[in-house]
Amino acid sequence: MKERGKIEKLWREEKYHVLLHHQHAYDNIRDMLKGDPSLKEVQNEIANALAITPTKGSIINAYDHMWGYFKKVATDEEQHKALLLKNKFNDNQLNQLTLLNYLKELADKYEVRYLQNSTVLKQLK
Repeated sequence: MKERGKIEKLWREEKYHVLLHHQHAYDNIRDMLKGDPSLKEVQNEIANALAITPTKGSIINAYDHMWGYFKKVATDEEQHKALLLKNKFNDNQLNQLTLLNYLKELADKYEVRYLQNSTVLKQLK
């Protein structure tokens, strides 16, 4: 696989993980990819982004982006649960793992390969 192909594969796998940590870092990497960065440069930027501690806002932003894959196919019950979990997370009643595990459950149910292959969900058991 050519280097650009490796970069694109890496970004497909890491983009939501980066977004979970920091929107600005996500935007920077997206802009960087419009040019011709080396694999090492992209790996370094991703590593730097993942070193940033996620905020409640960055977690919700990533959750909302990933939820977008389901909003048209999810049942009313699933939509209700998604909103309930988000509200409980905002009220500090549950942690980010609960949100991510719900998205993983939906990705598996609806066979959304893009999300299933994302490192942010792949790391979950």
